[in-house]
Amino acid sequence: MKRKGFMAVASLTFSLLFLNGCEPATITTNAPDANDATVATAPVDTAAIESELLRIENDWPRVMKEKDGAAVRRVYADDAVIVYPDGSTGTREEDAKGTENGMVTADSAEMADLKVNVVNKDTAIVTGRTIFKNAKLNPPDTKPIDISGEYRFVDTFARRNGQWKLVAGISTKIQNMVPSASPGASPAAKPSPAAKASPATKSSPAMKDSPTMKAAPTP
Repeated sequence: MKRKGFMAVASLTFSLLFLNGCEPATITTNAPDANDATVATAPVDTAAIESELLRIENDWPRVMKEKDGAAVRRVYADDAVIVYPDGSTGTREEDAKGTENGMVTADSAEMADLKVNVVNKDTAIVTGRTIFKNAKLNPPDTKPIDISGEYRFVDTFARRNGQWKLVAGISTKIQNMVPSASPGASPAAKPSPAAKASPATKSSPAMKDSPTMKAAPTP
């Protein structure tokens, strides 16, 4: 009885092994996953990115006029770095507080020549000009400084958690360079008659350098 049971089990085991051996082998390939292919070839919606970033940039005159510090905090990234025309740097919170305190005032501020360069779906660079009329920088402890004029800027944006954030910005004032006229050659002077050499005079004592003056910030 035990022998028959053993033979039955052995027969069943052999049959299973035989059937498994007859199954077609599974072939593994390196073909890309369908989902991966879809993600890799998904086009960047350049028009939508340009529209959103132009909306943000064109809103800055209103933000300044209404002293809307909340808008600055909303658009700036937490780690944003801003480089001002005088070479100094600022942060998100510094710009937000400066906006709320009216650090910069102007009769008018205009955005011009805005251009969006979409690097990829999560990165873009905006260039343009800001034109200030009768603008003042109002430091807390000094007199207002006239900063009227045109400024060129470059803003770098990154999409974080689905929102476009300003991560870096730099601006510089546009200087109107006026070339100076080249003076005409002066006529050659006739050599003067030789004069007697004057007696050697003692050299004056060297003057000490004046203390270094700190450069005033460029408005």
